Amino acid sequence: MSESGGRASEPAFKARELDASDELAGVRSRFVLDDVVYLDGNSLGALPAAVPGRVEDVVRRQWGELRIRSWEESGWWTAPERIGDRIAPLVGSGAGQIVVGDSTSVNIFKALVGAVRLARLGDPGRDEIVVDATTFPTDGYIATSAARMTGCTLRPVTPAEVPGVLGDRTAAVLLNHVDYRTGRLHDLPALTAAVHAAGAVAVWDLCHSAGALPVGLDEHGVDLAVGCTYKYLNGGPGSPAYLYVRRDLQARFDSPLPGWNSHAEPFGMRPDYEPADGALRGRVGTPDILSMLALEAALEVWDGVSVESVRAKSLALTDFFLECVARYVPTGRVESLTPAAHEERGSQVALRCADAGEVMERLIERGVVGDFRHPDVLRFGFTPLYVGFGDVERAARALGETLGAGGGAAG
Repeated sequence: MSESGGRASEPAFKARELDASDELAGVRSRFVLDDVVYLDGNSLGALPAAVPGRVEDVVRRQWGELRIRSWEESGWWTAPERIGDRIAPLVGSGAGQIVVGDSTSVNIFKALVGAVRLARLGDPGRDEIVVDATTFPTDGYIATSAARMTGCTLRPVTPAEVPGVLGDRTAAVLLNHVDYRTGRLHDLPALTAAVHAAGAVAVWDLCHSAGALPVGLDEHGVDLAVGCTYKYLNGGPGSPAYLYVRRDLQARFDSPLPGWNSHAEPFGMRPDYEPADGALRGRVGTPDILSMLALEAALEVWDGVSVESVRAKSLALTDFFLECVARYVPTGRVESLTPAAHEERGSQVALRCADAGEVMERLIERGVVGDFRHPDVLRFGFTPLYVGFGDVERAARALGETLGAGGGAAG
């Protein structure tokens, strides 16, 4: 490694300086971590330290001792909306617009069919669903089924093509805020405005943005949104997803999955369905209490943390990683698929590499955990709450050595 420019030019020294000035460094102690550099939080977040004790209490005391009384005495019944209100500030939503429960896929189905029904209240002739052609596969599967169910034509296009295909036939548009493969951040404000200008309903998938960057659901007038909680929100494997329904749309939101839990009188056992008021009509069946209350405990790591500070660190981490990759990895060995521009970047870096699967296996053996996406993508997720700049430097150095740089400068 070249010494020209002095010690401050060395990535390892720079990492120590950045860690020393990191205002979020103390949050790391709120997680259960080891010596592994964990850069897969965009797939499954690390375990918050408060969760094991809370789950034990839920199982031993709330379930084991209070039993059915916990629906009232332990607040089980109100958990979906209570935890939704806890998530709300992280995605720029006011209280009373988010309900937690079911999987991301189920919530996308509810949102997309509900969006078509909303659009047709104003224009029954709207018969087209526009979907992000680069989306996570499940979103596409759900959109296909929703189109078939509602008698719509499905129109897959890239997010950049969306404004040009919108028209008076468009009922709903389903888009990902951040591309799961490349980490590209799409322009939610501009695309939402374009959808509204066409008289359609905007549905956003926030799985790779919630907890990593400001979303601004209320500010930008998003109609409906869905997100998971096991990535940057660190809710645990299979933790429940959430559904956002903008306040002024709630009275007209017609869920395709009406269940007893979303009934205006859930214990009335009436044969006819009457939806509850507000976001509660997004509920379906009995909440998954164990994983839901684990999520509630996990969200405590956000106490005193602003999304803006997380975004600032996310950009600094990904900038530094790209800088270290340029320093350590042999020239031409990898290609970044993640945009360099901050306004187009989420909180991950995706590198194209010819033998990506094997490379990731070797990195994991060295204690650097990212993930591999077929056929040739190395994916590294940066969760600012627990990833430090020293982790970033170590990961890039391990990547360089794995790819044959021997730890030295790459060109």
